[in-house]
Amino acid sequence: MTIPIVTTKLYMPPPRLKTVTRHRLIEQLNEGLNRKLTVISAPAGSGKTTLVSEWLASGDRPFAWISMDEGDNDPAHFFTYLFTALQNIGPNIGSGIYPLFHSPQPLSIELMISTLLHEIIAISNPFVLVFDDYHVLKTGPLDDAISFLLERMPRQMHLVIATREEPRLPLARLRVRNQLNEVRVSDLRFTYSEAAEFLEKVMEVELSPENIALLEARTEGWIAGLQLAALSIKEQIDVEAFLPSFSGSHPFILDYLVEEVLTQQSASTQAFLLHTSILDRLSGPLCDAVFSQSDMCLGSGQETLEFLERANLFIVPLDSERRWYRYHHLFADLLRQRLRQRVSSITGEGERILAELHTRASIWYEDNGFEMEAFHHAVAANDLSRAARLVEGERMPLLFRGGVVPVLNWLESLPREELDVRPALWVMYASALLMTGQITGVEPKLLAAEKAMQGMGQDAGARDTLGHIAAIRATLAVSMHQAEEIMAEAKRALAYLHPDNLPVRTATTWSLGYAYHLQGNRTAATKAYQEALSISKKIGHVVITMMATLGLAKLQEADNQLHMAAETYQHVQKLAGSPPLPAACEAHLGLARIFYEWNDLHTAELHGQQSIQLARQLEQTDRVVAAQVFLARLKLAQGDVSGAATMLANAEYVARKQGFVMQMPPIAEVQVLILLQQDNLTAAARLALRHDLPILQARVLLAQGDTSAALAVLEPLLVQAEAKQIEDERLKIMLLQAVALQVQGDQAKAAQIMKDVLVIAEPGGFIRTFVDEGSQMKRILHDATVHRMLPRYIEKLLAEFEPHHADSLIEPLSERELEILQLIEKGLSNRDIAQQLFLALSTVKGHNRNVFDKLQVQRRTEAVARARQLGLL
Repeated sequence: MTIPIVTTKLYMPPPRLKTVTRHRLIEQLNEGLNRKLTVISAPAGSGKTTLVSEWLASGDRPFAWISMDEGDNDPAHFFTYLFTALQNIGPNIGSGIYPLFHSPQPLSIELMISTLLHEIIAISNPFVLVFDDYHVLKTGPLDDAISFLLERMPRQMHLVIATREEPRLPLARLRVRNQLNEVRVSDLRFTYSEAAEFLEKVMEVELSPENIALLEARTEGWIAGLQLAALSIKEQIDVEAFLPSFSGSHPFILDYLVEEVLTQQSASTQAFLLHTSILDRLSGPLCDAVFSQSDMCLGSGQETLEFLERANLFIVPLDSERRWYRYHHLFADLLRQRLRQRVSSITGEGERILAELHTRASIWYEDNGFEMEAFHHAVAANDLSRAARLVEGERMPLLFRGGVVPVLNWLESLPREELDVRPALWVMYASALLMTGQITGVEPKLLAAEKAMQGMGQDAGARDTLGHIAAIRATLAVSMHQAEEIMAEAKRALAYLHPDNLPVRTATTWSLGYAYHLQGNRTAATKAYQEALSISKKIGHVVITMMATLGLAKLQEADNQLHMAAETYQHVQKLAGSPPLPAACEAHLGLARIFYEWNDLHTAELHGQQSIQLARQLEQTDRVVAAQVFLARLKLAQGDVSGAATMLANAEYVARKQGFVMQMPPIAEVQVLILLQQDNLTAAARLALRHDLPILQARVLLAQGDTSAALAVLEPLLVQAEAKQIEDERLKIMLLQAVALQVQGDQAKAAQIMKDVLVIAEPGGFIRTFVDEGSQMKRILHDATVHRMLPRYIEKLLAEFEPHHADSLIEPLSERELEILQLIEKGLSNRDIAQQLFLALSTVKGHNRNVFDKLQVQRRTEAVARARQLGLL
């Protein structure tokens, strides 16, 4: 489910019909296009937005515009609007990222900016990106993101920031490099001639040159002050007596002028301004909902907004249709201050009146599909029940729709007493912490919820809350691979959760599948993953869709269905978006294992490194260690024994320090292989025995020359693997049996087992499993009896024992075939290739057959892997 877009945030306010053209400033902005950044920094009412909109309207350079508000402090919201705004420049920018912002794992800001930069580089025409009201951003990571963007920004892009405050960016460095264009308050102040033109042509006020100079001096060229003064002057009979009363600093002048402006308006207009000042944006229907027009002589909300615009009462249109507006920010601040003063004078009624206004706004926003805005106003109304209901959502919690940061901030602001009254909020608190990676804070919140629920009844709501607690604990147990704990908590969750609570029930079903997977019950795991996948697709729970798909991919890999598993892992990558969710580390690790098996070690290494990068974004996970163990195994295959040992030692240190006990057996497996390479058989035997690694024990016995003992170990293992249908283990055991029998001199039995091995391995394209067995396996494959079984597959395997060179092809690829191979590598379908190369579909298929024949492969993935080995890609 994507984050709702308020499109008016992406509209540049249209230039006013009557305005003062700031020629000197527009020239300065044009000159600044040769630099990276323009910062327009000045207090509210200084004309920042008006200047930028006038400048862009007068030029021919395309632009993207974002009007910032408080909600953009949530990274998910910020990047949603950033990618959406930039689609005005490049329609495909960020197309795969929107469904992923409700992820329980925090998104990598650096990867997001890197992806954005990669897409921007493809845009050839220069353009401008504008952040208006940048000062509302208070989140350090977003400042870091903008700094990262500036550091690597391509030449065709120019960033403009309009802000009330100095942005927390590396401005000093940009100044030194001459990459910064600055427009400050002193630049924005009206000169005498500009003030005269503004008062006469825009505000239609006639003053003597002396009074214009006086007003310009007293307001210090501040545009908002001049506008307010002009509105007051229009109502004055004795202007000459009025003007000398202006003195003091801006706040005093502004307070006086606002008071003068407000008192000159009708009671109904004043009431409308005050009541609607609680809104960040105004539309006719929204104002009708918030402002009670009883006993007021006003038209509809839309008519009133249009009247305010005509009267220059500090209202800014946000779209060309004049459907959405906002008050000038400082004017809105003062209206709100005035509203609080007025309602506070009503004994015992002030808070109730403000709460009523915010409740009306919340109801309208909810009815019109803006749950986040509805939540904000419910919080402002101090309506805990309504806010809690909005957080929970009807189909999907607000936490999963980009609302993690505001919801968490709200929960943190509540006193413990309020949370104790509503234990479900403690659970939401725990869920928000889990989603933001703050694992250590989760369990205390769950305990607080349970304590608060003691003595309460066991109605449907309470039972659902208990189920949610169990579901969160099941998820915590998943990160520690604790199968029994997952199973117990997941079953408890499903027993208590309400049947309609599909998001949490679906996540729990996935957790249950993971527990079955850990226990080796692959049939039950498949059923649970498929159930979770089916429901998550229906309700739009992208994260569980991804995790369930990932589980199915692992099962396919374990069943030796490598091609199917590779496609499923690649589908997980698409679900993870761009930049990807950190949980996609598991898909990269799966692909790394598969490409290793296909003997494409370069691609395997790339996926392994990508897995580590993503896994490092997760808190308290052993995924980094798992990827390091794989890369150590890869280094061993490449002949780098010392490099493998170093990497493995680091992985073991982290695993022991963090208590990642599940990673100790895989670490020991590679350690045994390293010791075998170093001919340290005694240490290898001791380690394999200590960690109960029977296949490795058989391998050590084989290295010691005791083939009978090795076969005695392997035989019962094979029986167990066949009984439990553990296909990947079965293949490894049978292959080692064949090697042991070959060494023992029983070539006939070795050949018989090899026949079954080849039948199992050929559909998945297994290569490395054979190559890693070395010279003994090569001799078995050369055996005439074995060679007759699957000659083409065996020829391919034997070729993999030798170094790869492009000239080893029987017939080289043509230029067109190489071109098509490169497009296949990019993932294009035959139809896409035909369209891109202007070829008939049948012609493309014919080229594909030629490529496959020359590379001696049968599938696209094999073709890409083989081409990389040969250095063709």
